Amino acid sequence: MKLVFAKLAGGEDTYEAVLEKSGIDATPAEEDIAYADEVIAGIEAHAEEIDALIDDIAIGWKIERMPKVDLSILRIAVYEMQHRDDIPCSVSINEAVELAKEFGGDKSSSYVNGMLGTLAKRMEN
Repeated sequence: MKLVFAKLAGGEDTYEAVLEKSGIDATPAEEDIAYADEVIAGIEAHAEEIDALIDDIAIGWKIERMPKVDLSILRIAVYEMQHRDDIPCSVSINEAVELAKEFGGDKSSSYVNGMLGTLAKRMEN
């Protein structure tokens, strides 16, 4: 999530820079790096589609006005829900809500949960 946020904010976007700023000394596992690379590439490849979906389910909010942390979390979850058959929607939603609790504002987790729940219901239909 921090890498997606860094790219969105136009800051450092290397693993090393993000880990250093986060105070993380451990080296990520190869599979974690591969997954992060795949997610970031997927978000970039489907950016217009992902942002259009977010904009559509964000009743009363414009994507340009969303907090960047919330938007980063939503982009990851929407990408997973739309393009990763190996990840159940419920898992993507749960992970997004947990990230929103840790990194977002007071109401971020409720907002993220509601938006992604709406998307999941649309996908079921």
